[in-house]
Amino acid sequence: MAKKLFVSNRDESVRLFKNNFLEYFSHIHPATPVVIYIPAVAIISYFGFSVVPAANGILAFLLGVVFWTFFEYLMHRWVFHYQPKSELGQKVHFLAHGVHHDYPRDRTRLVMPLLVSLPLAILFFFIFTPLLGSYALTAFAGFILGYVCYDTIHFATHHWKMTSPLGKWLKEYHLKHHYVDPDTAYGVSNPLWDYVFFTVPVKETAKEIESGS
Repeated sequence: MAKKLFVSNRDESVRLFKNNFLEYFSHIHPATPVVIYIPAVAIISYFGFSVVPAANGILAFLLGVVFWTFFEYLMHRWVFHYQPKSELGQKVHFLAHGVHHDYPRDRTRLVMPLLVSLPLAILFFFIFTPLLGSYALTAFAGFILGYVCYDTIHFATHHWKMTSPLGKWLKEYHLKHHYVDPDTAYGVSNPLWDYVFFTVPVKETAKEIESGS
């Protein structure tokens, strides 16, 4: 028999740090990735397409987006859901992802803090540059756009009324990860790599997920 889920629509949070400075920067406004990174995508794309043929640049841009989806899956499955045995490892895991599973409707901890996303962006820029040469900028712009889509979709699945067929499907797909089986549905922005690695949740598991968002 299909299981019907009732998801709490209350915003809940928890203090992570005694230090007020660290606690302040553990929260982030959900619009921050869009405000910071979309202009960056536009600027990087402008310079990227100025040095490569348009068709090739578009292909590199799209490959950058696809590479983000793989990185998203890899991080979510094998890093965020790694179960450390040491006390320190467990504390780090809770700060990185465990808190989101314990408080999934904490709206100020649903997108990646800039203190994490900016260093990662810089790291990948310096990885892309020697590997892709003149196509590094267009591919990197696609990679960053993929990240923005991921964070936006992630927030939307928890807090927006998603009324379109695709929106409803994405919302239920991700909430199955939280409320049915955390070992499936690692793809948040899309299920591509769940199909590749056989981690798609059983369709009959959840008939309806209700949320007050």
